[in-house]
Amino acid sequence: MSFVQSSQEGSILTLTLNRPEALNALNAQVLADIDRALDAVDLASVRCVLFTGAGEKAFAAGADIAAMADMTPEEAAAFSRRGNAVFRRIETLPCPTIAAVNGYALGGGCELAMACDIRLCAENAVFGQPEVTLGITPGFGGTQRLMRLVGMGRAKELIYSARNVKAPEALSMGLVNGVYPAEELLPAAKKLAERIARNAPLAVRACKAAMSEGVDLPMDEAIDAEVRAFSGCFDTQDQKRGMQAFLNKQKNIEFQNN
Repeated sequence: MSFVQSSQEGSILTLTLNRPEALNALNAQVLADIDRALDAVDLASVRCVLFTGAGEKAFAAGADIAAMADMTPEEAAAFSRRGNAVFRRIETLPCPTIAAVNGYALGGGCELAMACDIRLCAENAVFGQPEVTLGITPGFGGTQRLMRLVGMGRAKELIYSARNVKAPEALSMGLVNGVYPAEELLPAAKKLAERIARNAPLAVRACKAAMSEGVDLPMDEAIDAEVRAFSGCFDTQDQKRGMQAFLNKQKNIEFQNN
C-alpha cells in the first residue's frame, strides 16, 4: 500500500501523504512513495502539484523517530541524503508546487512544505524544527531553506530554540502565503493552483527556473538568467497565442503547453 495517494483533476495533481495513524511521519517508505509519485508527474497534462496530508491533525509531523533512533552515523547520512534528494526533486520540479498544510508540519514535515514553491495553511497549522530537542540537526534541508524564507536571525532563533510557530506568526514572518479555516484550505489551494494553471505553462515554468537560478547569483548574472527565460518564451506557440489574444482583446485564452 502506498503512503502517497495521487489524484488529478484537470491539470492539478494532488499528492496526499497517507499515513494518518503516524501523523504522516516520514520514513524511508514514505520518501520512496513520494519519489515514485514524482516519477509519474506528466508535465504534458500537469500544470501544478499540490501536497497535503491525510487526516485533520498533521501535514507531516516530522521524520519517523522510531526508524531513526538506532541509526549509525553512516545510516543517518544515507537517510538525510535520501530525504534531501526527494525534496530537491520537489523544489526543482519544473511546474509550480503548493503545500496545503493542515495541522502539524514539524521537522521533516516543515522541510517538505518549505521545498514547495508556495505554502498555504489551516488555522490549526503548527510549524517547527524541533530536532535539537532530540540531539540532532534538521536533516532534510531545514538549516538551509528556513533562513532563505524568513531570514538568518529568525531561522537561527527557531532552529536553536526548537520553538513551534502557529499559523498567524508563520504568516507574519513570511513562512506561509495565507491562512484559512481548515475546511477552506484545500479549496483555496486548488483555486490558486487553477489560477496558475490558466496561465501559459511554459512561461510559468520559465519564471520558476529563472527565480530558482537567480536567487543566489549576483544581480548581473541573475538578470542574464531572466533574459534567457524571457527570450526563450518567444520560441513558443503560447507566446504567439497570448500576445495575439491581447492585441485582439480576446479573453479566456487556452494555452496549449507548446
